[in-house]
Amino acid sequence: MKKTLLRGLLNVLPLVLSIWLFWSLFESLDKVGNFLFGLFHIGKLFKGAGFLLILTLLFVAGLLFSVSPIAWLYDFIIRQLMRFPFFKTVYSSINDIASLISSDNKNKGQQTVLVRQANDSYVIGFIMSDDMPAPLTAALPDGDWVPVLFPLSYQIAGVTTLVKREDLTVVDWSFEEAMKYNLTAGISTPKNNNDKTQKETDDTADKPV
Repeated sequence: MKKTLLRGLLNVLPLVLSIWLFWSLFESLDKVGNFLFGLFHIGKLFKGAGFLLILTLLFVAGLLFSVSPIAWLYDFIIRQLMRFPFFKTVYSSINDIASLISSDNKNKGQQTVLVRQANDSYVIGFIMSDDMPAPLTAALPDGDWVPVLFPLSYQIAGVTTLVKREDLTVVDWSFEEAMKYNLTAGISTPKNNNDKTQKETDDTADKPV
């Protein structure tokens, strides 16, 4: 009975928490939108009207930022505000997190690799970018160095290590699946995925060359 209850909890809890999180976000944005309606003396229209207003404003903002003068003005204001140390610290932190979760800024060439350790064990890492900053290139010995990320908590925390490309073992594995495996030590990897991979391997081996 305990195992059945635990199984039910582990399956239902992620769904409930996800729905609660998105509902809380919806409610918060809806309240902000209704507040903006109130500034123009517009009463509450219907549930979700404020949320739709916020989405519309964000869409318009996205269009405006595609116009060079608006983007230049925004960058100018940000540069002026960055002169204040406290604002610079807060803004930089939030902006870095936003850049991590933004699909537009994701490097489509993220590569899963294995890095050999001194005791002949391997650590899973990810090449996030092939570009090395000039100061690092000048300071490092000669060689093809690349930054390898060893994530600790869903890309929010991690250790960046500079490794020679020749010391890396490239793995033909998608970034998302490798990240999930790396962060959960394989616990969240469905068994049927392994069975499917094994089946595909067996089918390939049975095919005539």
